[in-house]
Amino acid sequence: MGEQLKIACGVFGAINFQKQPIFPHIYWGLRAQNHRGHQSHGFLTYNNGKFHVQRSLDLVPKIKTNALQQWFGRLPGHIGIGNVRYTTSGKTDEKSLIKGTQPVTASKNGFKLAVSFNGNVVNTFQLKKEISKEFPRFSYECDADLICHKLLIELTKGKDLASAVKTCMQEIEGAFSVAGITKEGKFFAFKDPCGIRPLCAGHSEDLSIYAFSSETVGQDINGFERDFELEPGELVTVSKDGFDREKIVKSERRAFCAFEFAYFARPDSRFDKKYVYEIREEFGKNLVRENPDIVKDADMILSLPETGDDAALGVHEESGLKWERASRRHRYVTERAFILLNGERYSTIDKKINILTSKVKGKQVIVTDDSIVRGDTTKVIVKKLRKMGAEKVYVFITFPRIIGPCFYGIDMATYGQLIGSKHDPKEITKIIGADAVCYQSIEDFIKATGFSRDQLCLGCITGKYPTLLAQKIADEMKKRFLEGCEEKGRLYEMVEAVEKT
Repeated sequence: MGEQLKIACGVFGAINFQKQPIFPHIYWGLRAQNHRGHQSHGFLTYNNGKFHVQRSLDLVPKIKTNALQQWFGRLPGHIGIGNVRYTTSGKTDEKSLIKGTQPVTASKNGFKLAVSFNGNVVNTFQLKKEISKEFPRFSYECDADLICHKLLIELTKGKDLASAVKTCMQEIEGAFSVAGITKEGKFFAFKDPCGIRPLCAGHSEDLSIYAFSSETVGQDINGFERDFELEPGELVTVSKDGFDREKIVKSERRAFCAFEFAYFARPDSRFDKKYVYEIREEFGKNLVRENPDIVKDADMILSLPETGDDAALGVHEESGLKWERASRRHRYVTERAFILLNGERYSTIDKKINILTSKVKGKQVIVTDDSIVRGDTTKVIVKKLRKMGAEKVYVFITFPRIIGPCFYGIDMATYGQLIGSKHDPKEITKIIGADAVCYQSIEDFIKATGFSRDQLCLGCITGKYPTLLAQKIADEMKKRFLEGCEEKGRLYEMVEAVEKT
């Protein structure tokens, strides 16, 4: 269930060299990735030197047949980018959310630029100061504003696109996977030097359309073939001849977000050569191998849909225990627990998952889930199973224990909100009321992904971050937390205070 976690965004962009309207492809690319952002969505198309934008809050809407022509009229052009967003930076009131909806644009001295961005900037304080000197009325609503304005500043200095992107890569710390369009209609994409967030390239069967997408499902839904995952520090531009790839900044290391495998990515997305669901099945098998005594004592497996389902299959295949499909998500109960008041959270979690009492009564149950962050969701589910008569409840968690915040696009930003930063597994077991909480080991998790340890960002589970300022903030804030200081807001929005220490 991901325990109410939010990721920054999903990106999709495409160009049609037959000059046909690109909007339908942008629309479906975002629909396929709406799981990456529920708070807002936006479309931007390019036509004859002009940007046309449509932004709104909530999910990407269903479009009725009688409204199609209106949408095409508002969004003409053969190049486009889109975005679905959660807020992991900036303000969260409705006015700010609307202002912070992507894609974003910026213009200066005849230059104009549009970008769609997934990730999170760490050195926001420094960048806001720099940008405000060039844009006195600059209003920061989201990190995409920082990326767009910084890139535009470099372009107005006379730099070509590659040089401007290189400066951004060198001077912006954080995670950023970006798709963009210039005023001249140049379509491009790039990744930060660590390659923290996903972004892949693909093309249509007739080679007339080329696209960028956060996940491969955005390519799949359009019938496009995936070509490659962008490399860390890579800039890719598009012409009629296809993709032009250029390594702009040499990477010290790759640091792809490990949490994509456990929770955020759709099961049918693919990173490198593996589908996500296959990796999650291996997670389940690993948990069986790591906990043989508990498996021997259990009667059945129950998953928390839907991110626990693939792991449950893995547990079943490795152990032989029956996977009882007795837990189901109420599909149209769509309220997200993170937007509710504390008093409402528990009842909403309880209402979102239906568990069949007769299937668990008197049974010793293994429950599979992707992660434990605050502990709220897991505690409610365990309590519910106890009430239904389950004799024992063992919790298998595919993602290793989260001990620190994320600086790169997942909204778990303070030590205080993380149950794993304060408690070990035995203490967590007692707090949530289970008989055992079993986290997958970091070593087995890494092996299942097919990546090596130095190719993944494991900051939230090891305390070791791939960028310098993030590490400095984490160390300082952990020290303050352990000293009993109150954490006020997201850690990466407190950079000014940390830099003055």
